[in-house]
Amino acid sequence: MWTENNPRVNPAFYSSLTHSKVVVVDKDEYDVFGDGSVIMKAAPGHTPAHQVLVLKLAKTGPVMLSGDLYHYPEERTFKRRPPDNEFNVEQSAASRRVIEEYLAKTKMPLWIEHDYEFIAKLKKSPAFYD
Repeated sequence: MWTENNPRVNPAFYSSLTHSKVVVVDKDEYDVFGDGSVIMKAAPGHTPAHQVLVLKLAKTGPVMLSGDLYHYPEERTFKRRPPDNEFNVEQSAASRRVIEEYLAKTKMPLWIEHDYEFIAKLKKSPAFYD
């Protein structure tokens, strides 16, 4: 866990994870269940090991959840530089380029969780996407 020199992290919040099972993801993609339905893709920069999540839903189809790769859709539209408070701005910018190439190739939509207008339109519990 990234705790040293990180004023935003209080290690006490994560103490119960100290002895939990760890899966090391040291490649571009990690297929969580081995069936292609949930894939973690590397997108470092926001944090050292930041990832985006690809979900392949039976009826909805594939979607990518951005995590903090993007905070607002305008960052994509105007190809804005990542904010200066990223762990590594250049690495984050490189991750954005790689992910954009992947999205263009797969024609997959990107859901930006910080986009209030987009999130407001999504189904809410007890409704769901499948």
